[in-house]
Amino acid sequence: MNMIQALNSAMDVMLAKDPNVLVFGEDVGYFGGVFRATEGLQKKHGLTRCFDTPIGEGGIIAAAVGMGAYGLRPVVEIQFADYIYPAFDQLVSEAARLRYRSAGDFFAPMTVRTPYGGGIFGGQTHSQSPEAIFTHVSGLKTVVPATPYDAKGLLISAIEDDDPVIFLEPKRLYNGPFDGHHERAVQPWSKFPASDVPDGYYTVPLGKAAIVRPGEAVTVLAYGTLVYVALAAAEETGIDAEVIDLRTLLPVDIDTIVASVEKTGRCVIAHEATRTSGYGAELSALVQENCFHHLEAPIARVTGWDTPYPHAFEWEYFPGPARVGAALRRVMEG
Repeated sequence: MNMIQALNSAMDVMLAKDPNVLVFGEDVGYFGGVFRATEGLQKKHGLTRCFDTPIGEGGIIAAAVGMGAYGLRPVVEIQFADYIYPAFDQLVSEAARLRYRSAGDFFAPMTVRTPYGGGIFGGQTHSQSPEAIFTHVSGLKTVVPATPYDAKGLLISAIEDDDPVIFLEPKRLYNGPFDGHHERAVQPWSKFPASDVPDGYYTVPLGKAAIVRPGEAVTVLAYGTLVYVALAAAEETGIDAEVIDLRTLLPVDIDTIVASVEKTGRCVIAHEATRTSGYGAELSALVQENCFHHLEAPIARVTGWDTPYPHAFEWEYFPGPARVGAALRRVMEG
């Protein structure tokens, strides 16, 4: 399966397994979603289990909060992460706070799926990476898959979780891995082992990172599309980097991070979002606090620039393997 098919399979499995699960959002029903992630679900499971909504992100999330409080498990789609901001008050003030403000009497077991990130020439309104905004909010969990196998297993775990989960899908990875070399032909997921996705039910636990490339010289912390950029940078520089796919940003797998940095003594952090107050700043602080006496060089961050995502300068903005490779060399010399 590619990532779209894996996500579709996860929702299909959960709609069949749990009558309290339902899927809704803009164009997700009859049309099957702008990326076809919900294709066929309405026809198979019916109009009351998978349905379209008006164009109103605040209302979509507000309805999901209420449904969750009454025992349902809504899975909502925000068509692009760039459009999630009108729903921010409902996510922060209602969904994230419901368990706390009700002293545990109510909670919001809801999952918010949304495509995020660039690399598709979507410009400033279809390319943003807002993950750090949500990791700042107590009560929300934030997940970013990087493979079809993880996408399905993590989405099922998110749906079954009793807390609200922001599920960010790197849209550049929907049809195949992308290492930042935009001049090369796209390689479909069918050529990679991570496309071997079981048809039935399985889970990938939230809060557990994956070491996708063992190494001894330097630790690279990445997620989403930048996992493959980091792998390409390690190969092209010849540096024995240990690449960690975080998979879940909150709760983050601090044990795996600390064990790796204590072993390598060096750390590079890569993400596509803007640099200032990006999630890499939190990761840098965590590594500094937990691994200070093991560090042999300053921590390096490779990120997008502090600008809107520029349509005309897509690849100057996107942190590709050359920039990650330069950071690897820099920390090795430090």
